[in-house]
Amino acid sequence: MNYIIREMLEYEYSLLNEFIYEAIFVPEGVPTPEKSIINNPDVQVYVEGFGMKKDDYCVVAEVNNKVVGAAWVRIMNDYGHIDDETPSLAISLYKEYRGFGIGTALMKNLLAALKDKGYSRTSLAVQKANYALKMYQDVGYEIARENELEYIMVNYL
Repeated sequence: MNYIIREMLEYEYSLLNEFIYEAIFVPEGVPTPEKSIINNPDVQVYVEGFGMKKDDYCVVAEVNNKVVGAAWVRIMNDYGHIDDETPSLAISLYKEYRGFGIGTALMKNLLAALKDKGYSRTSLAVQKANYALKMYQDVGYEIARENELEYIMVNYL
């Protein structure tokens, strides 16, 4: 599949509401949550006012002039929060574009950009049953701590 990875443009920031919904891991046999879940403050922390904080940064994958995925960071008090200097990462692809290496390319591009910007690490939270865990490990994320349901992972850039 042909795709390009590029920085998200300001007028596209509203797409993050779609991508945060797509990022919600739904275990097999569990019903998909209503789209209104994105209005929950624990979810909005990832997207609300994106671009207004100095550490907000996003790259997107584009196929045939359509944005099909995004990987973004911001310093926020989310599930993967480590400290106030470490940006937390979120990534999402529309289902039909998964399994083609696009997510890995998004992450590698984003991590390289963060390193160039002077960051020393980034973090994320992932449910233990999430199929994306292997991808996170493949791009250098390590388990820093865990609870019953999820891992908090760190990538040292």
